[in-house]
Amino acid sequence: MTAPENTVSENTVSDFDPGWLEAREPADHAARAGELVESLRATAPHGAELLLRDLGSGTGSLARWLAPQLPGPQRWVLYDRDPALLALAERRTAWLTAADGSPVEVRTVRADLTALRAGDLAGAAAVTASALLDILTEDEADALAGACAAAGVPVLWTLSVTGAVRLDPAHPLDDAVAAAFDAHQRRGGARGRLLGPDAPMAVAGALRRHGMAVREVDSPWRLTAAEHPELLTQWLRGRAAAAAEQDPGLAPDVDAWSTHRLAAVAAGRLTALVAHRDLFATPPEVAA
Repeated sequence: MTAPENTVSENTVSDFDPGWLEAREPADHAARAGELVESLRATAPHGAELLLRDLGSGTGSLARWLAPQLPGPQRWVLYDRDPALLALAERRTAWLTAADGSPVEVRTVRADLTALRAGDLAGAAAVTASALLDILTEDEADALAGACAAAGVPVLWTLSVTGAVRLDPAHPLDDAVAAAFDAHQRRGGARGRLLGPDAPMAVAGALRRHGMAVREVDSPWRLTAAEHPELLTQWLRGRAAAAAEQDPGLAPDVDAWSTHRLAAVAAGRLTALVAHRDLFATPPEVAA
């Protein structure tokens, strides 16, 4: 049973389309590093209710993947700044059960994740997140790492992009589009420069500086036009739009690249390896 908590942020702007989140969910579930779940199970308190705090939860995809792999009972708190996504998360996690069949309680919190402090995270068996770290700045990532360390809670953060992409067959414009896209992911703004593909290294370093023991595992998407046509199509269009926005002078080339790539998907002739990295970190007192 899900129930919303009080709003703790006035930010109502969403960065993510539910259709995109739905399209990527099967690939996300297949890519995440299962061995890090074993590490989480080993550090979780035995016989007690597990409290998990999921940051940037979107529609609750990570909870749907992880909760059935952990023992019950469980209590999840899903944090996001978008009330529409949180409403979807409530509906899509209502049926969750733990590995032993125990029910999973889910609550939602509308929150500015950059405002969370150690007291907000205390008591969790883990603070989780998926595909979140690249949209943080270096200062925000350091503050989040420090809050988790100060709260003494493990973290499981999955699917952080590294910028490494391999498309087959190759195209002469792949590198130019990739460079423009990565620059767009690192764009600056009022909050500062986003980490983009630098996030895995930056966040792992921040956690270690705050005394956490960190384990990292690669978690790539392995996409084929035959199995993932909708995801590949959306991913290519988003990549092209960001690259053209970053470098308007490159826009004609990006249009040609996009047309060629989308035709290859339609013909069933494109594969993509999109690199991500997962990490599991523990404070010193619970480090394995």
